[in-house]
Amino acid sequence: MRKEVVVLAAVTTASTVVAAVLLVRQWKRRSEQQWRHAQRILRKFARECATPVPKLWQIADDLVAEMQAGLTLTPSSLQMLPSCLPSLPTGDEKGLYYGINLRGTNFIIVQARLGGKNAPISRIGGRNEPMSDLYRQEIPIPPNIIESSSQELFDWITVELGKFISMHSEGLQGGEKNLGFTVSPTIAEVAASRETAITWKDSLFADAAGNKLLNEINVAMEKHGVDKRVFSLVDDTIGVLAGGRYYSKESVAAVTLGMGTNAAYIESANSVVKWPDQTPKPEEIAINIQWGNFRSSHLPITEFDTSLDAESSYPGSQIFEKLTSGAYLGETVRIVLLKMAQESALFGDTVPAKLAIPYSLRSPDMAAMHQDTSEDYEIIDEKLTEIFGITNSTTMARELVVEVCDVVAERGARLVGAGIVGIVKKLGRLSNRISIITVEGGVYEHYRVFRNYLHSSVWEMLGNELSDNVIIEHSRGGSGASSIFIAASQP
Repeated sequence: MRKEVVVLAAVTTASTVVAAVLLVRQWKRRSEQQWRHAQRILRKFARECATPVPKLWQIADDLVAEMQAGLTLTPSSLQMLPSCLPSLPTGDEKGLYYGINLRGTNFIIVQARLGGKNAPISRIGGRNEPMSDLYRQEIPIPPNIIESSSQELFDWITVELGKFISMHSEGLQGGEKNLGFTVSPTIAEVAASRETAITWKDSLFADAAGNKLLNEINVAMEKHGVDKRVFSLVDDTIGVLAGGRYYSKESVAAVTLGMGTNAAYIESANSVVKWPDQTPKPEEIAINIQWGNFRSSHLPITEFDTSLDAESSYPGSQIFEKLTSGAYLGETVRIVLLKMAQESALFGDTVPAKLAIPYSLRSPDMAAMHQDTSEDYEIIDEKLTEIFGITNSTTMARELVVEVCDVVAERGARLVGAGIVGIVKKLGRLSNRISIITVEGGVYEHYRVFRNYLHSSVWEMLGNELSDNVIIEHSRGGSGASSIFIAASQP
């Protein structure tokens, strides 16, 4: 009897071991299948996002065609809005200037002194630095002010401006009288039901709406005893262009690349058809391209982009912006990771609830994960825990996160590069002139990998012989400084 019990126990133990081995094998096989599926999702996404040089040229050529159409009042996805600046800076402007950059839920007040082209050469940088005495203050706008009328908004901004000037100069009479006023592209992302400053994006022109806003600003200045005057409202990208022109006559275009994106360039007056009546037409006109809405059949659109667009505040519009700007880069990564989590258990059998929250992954966090060089991707582990509550990610899963970020960033950067080449081609400067493109924005400034992809795409498109003709520079002075150059360019 005892022998039979021992034999039975041994058989039972052996059966248990065999069953355990089978379970482990099944688990490994399932895990391998899930991992292969996650990789298939990634490979398919990468193929659909691919931007080989021939495709980039197709996109650049489409941009040129859309620009030409917009200038001649032919139907186009680009608004091609002429800026009614009477002139652009020459680099000879001197004086203490103030500027305001309205950004949506906040605005920036900037003070700077311009010393002209003959400013002393910096010992540190080894180049002329004509901007000095730079002060900047970012001020949040209370919700009740955002939702109020534009006149109430200007009254509130003017009071804050008066305080700022008092702090940084000898009373309200300090500095030049011209005040620069720029509006960032992100302002249109803030919803408002009434005609407030938040709904200006299409009114930055010398039409009735633009003149009404301009008058309200100056009324507020006079009402509150601030001895400043605004001569024109311009998109911040026009301001970045003005800043580039201050430093070099070869600066012909500007790109803002932050939460939103836009581009502007300098066009000859002969090419501009739409222009307000009874307004003198300068020889050179700064054109606000509004390229966030650029459309081309060659743009690499995936199922994830279609999903993002459908759930956005502006379905069917701003497609180029949704592929390239900081407001959407992280969201695209999140949507891809969510599908991987749902279909391949990338982060475990249970899909992390926070991974389904739209826009929870911001572009700065995406950049931090993408640029993580720590052992075992420790920064990615921290971000996944902090943002999505994922505490059990494997090293392999983190590597996949990096690859998704890389696909999204590379595509976006290369599309911007194609856009830059398209603008220079439109100007006929690819082969015979130096063209400086000034870029402003947090994505360009802080996302090193994105910036490198952008530069390399331009080099790949133009090759060794022509790539030196296109110089991409970061704007000087930081956020809001473009308004200073707008102030300096006014009569």
